[in-house]
Amino acid sequence: MDHHFLTYVLIGFIAQLIDGSLGMAYGISASSLLLGVGVPPAVVSSTVHAAECFTTGASAISHRAFGNVSKALFYALLVPGVIGAFLGAYILTTIPGDAIKPYIAGYLLLMGVVLIVKAFRTFPPRAVTTHLRPLAFFGAFIDAIGGGGWGPIVGSTLLARGSPFRETVGTVNSVEFFVTVSASLGFLFGIGLSHWEVILGLAAGGVVAAPFGAWICKHVPQRPFLIVVGLLVVALSLRTLLKSFA
Repeated sequence: MDHHFLTYVLIGFIAQLIDGSLGMAYGISASSLLLGVGVPPAVVSSTVHAAECFTTGASAISHRAFGNVSKALFYALLVPGVIGAFLGAYILTTIPGDAIKPYIAGYLLLMGVVLIVKAFRTFPPRAVTTHLRPLAFFGAFIDAIGGGGWGPIVGSTLLARGSPFRETVGTVNSVEFFVTVSASLGFLFGIGLSHWEVILGLAAGGVVAAPFGAWICKHVPQRPFLIVVGLLVVALSLRTLLKSFA
């Protein structure tokens, strides 16, 4: 088997393991690793979104099997997320996504700090029922335009507001499948798809990793995961800000 394909499988496995257990960072993980092995930036963007159609589907099934999905939260996020993703992908050619990234990074930096603080204090979990639809639309829209952000924006905000960790990660991951498919349709109409070796490699590795990520989400204690998620969001936000103002 071609060693390049095996490399793409390994990258897909690692990225989905991170995303399935933390509820975010598939795009940034896969993109960074693909760039590191020499895949051109333009190819990275389209192939990662296409592969996510497979990996997020497997992740949604896995989280559902482990009981990590809240039906009420799922249905509240679903429709506005799908609409936001398609619109974001459709108008990507007319809006400079890089121009808005610093503002999103600043917001996420604040959310990351909030999560780290919450990890060291006791807050009883509570169901978050307000402002879910605008949050889903905004998160999906930014994800399509900026190349990532559904998990960090939606997941981090819900966690910062006190939503239970396991249900938040599982539900956000499950809705992400529909968000990704919607965005991919927009990209397909605009630029088409190619480089199927990369797409299939990422998809194969991600599908294998999905059950492991869901299992980790269900069984590992919440506090260390809140710290990891918070640090991850802070690190990614600082990285974006530094690149934007460099």
